[in-house]
Amino acid sequence: MSRILLFNKPYGVLCQFTDAEGRPTLANYIRDKEVYPAGRLDRDSEGLMVLTDDGALQHRIAHPLHKMRKTYWVQVEGLIDEPALQQLRNGVLLNDGPTRPAQAETIAEPKLWPREPPVRYRAQIPTSWLALSISEGRNRQVRRMTAAVGFPTLRLVRMAIGDWQLGELAPGQYRELDAETVASLQATLPAARRPAATGPQKRFRPSTPKGRTP
Repeated sequence: MSRILLFNKPYGVLCQFTDAEGRPTLANYIRDKEVYPAGRLDRDSEGLMVLTDDGALQHRIAHPLHKMRKTYWVQVEGLIDEPALQQLRNGVLLNDGPTRPAQAETIAEPKLWPREPPVRYRAQIPTSWLALSISEGRNRQVRRMTAAVGFPTLRLVRMAIGDWQLGELAPGQYRELDAETVASLQATLPAARRPAATGPQKRFRPSTPKGRTP
């Protein structure tokens, strides 16, 4: 039976198991040597990651072809307004092309763990929060989207991937999904879209993939 772990990645942790520069990696928190990331989060982003030992599941979760929606709580500089939210919903033009329409709405400041190091604020400039859901995974996409509508991202926390929620996982903690849940996901895999190789992708890549999640 395939295995899936849900992990709350802390700020400053790389989405790989080794690093030549000695920076914090997944290996600081996950001792399991058989699971691999299904998708990425930037070093300066936090929140939900999925890891698995199954290459087909890894492809299903991470590949933009399958359009698995990802939801983020985003703290931005300034009080984001309805026109900006509507731009996000319609799709915004980035330097690598227009984004797909997103789901975007303002939210009250959520009760999250303190970030280390804390977010740097600019004096006399307020901040606000929004929930943003996208079905793409371009390099630093969420940050570029909010900047494009005039509200730079200060803090970015991924709260959900598809139906999986971050829930009560504290930073650095993970939990394994039960066999029934994993079997249900495997049953939805389109056979024609399974990767040719059955094994997982490499644990460590010396360069950052272009399709990295924000």
